[in-house]
Amino acid sequence: MGMPAVQNDWTVEKALALPEDGKRYEVLDGELFVTPAPTWNHQGAIEWLYPRLRAYVRAHALGWAKLSPADIIFSERRLLQPDLFVVPWRAEGEPGSWAEVTSLRLAIEVISPSTARADRHRKRLIYQDQGVPEYWIVDLDARLVERWRPEDTRAEVLAETLEWQPRAGLEPLRIDLPAFFNEVLGR
Repeated sequence: MGMPAVQNDWTVEKALALPEDGKRYEVLDGELFVTPAPTWNHQGAIEWLYPRLRAYVRAHALGWAKLSPADIIFSERRLLQPDLFVVPWRAEGEPGSWAEVTSLRLAIEVISPSTARADRHRKRLIYQDQGVPEYWIVDLDARLVERWRPEDTRAEVLAETLEWQPRAGLEPLRIDLPAFFNEVLGR
């Protein structure tokens, strides 16, 4: 449940050989993380964010907004499954497989008690190390979003408005966070 396996020599190859059992497997610098099915509110948050992000990404030809499950492989010891993410546009067109995705423009994780530590620490450090321009950690319990950029040592904590401007001069995507949390959580 979001905890690393005892073994520290996991590779992407080993993880991909595991049986299909409905769980998400990630390899974070050689440690296997197994995540159970997401909660109702977790999925509600993704369902709310995805169409808005997808429309924005398409309207501005930024790439492709996608949902997990997805095997994002950064190295033989780094396999991640962000909840929601943006693959950057590329001249050769849309990737035909996950193996063609070598970078991300944005990664988003909706945390739960079982994933919070890995999402805030291990995965954040990997996304920063891989140069992912923005990583958002959506905390439904606290009703806030932590935004991380590669050079950050502390999160930018947002509770009112989240703006994403992936390219200078582009009108940013604006998310009213109180409205988002009220709609997703139903209160």
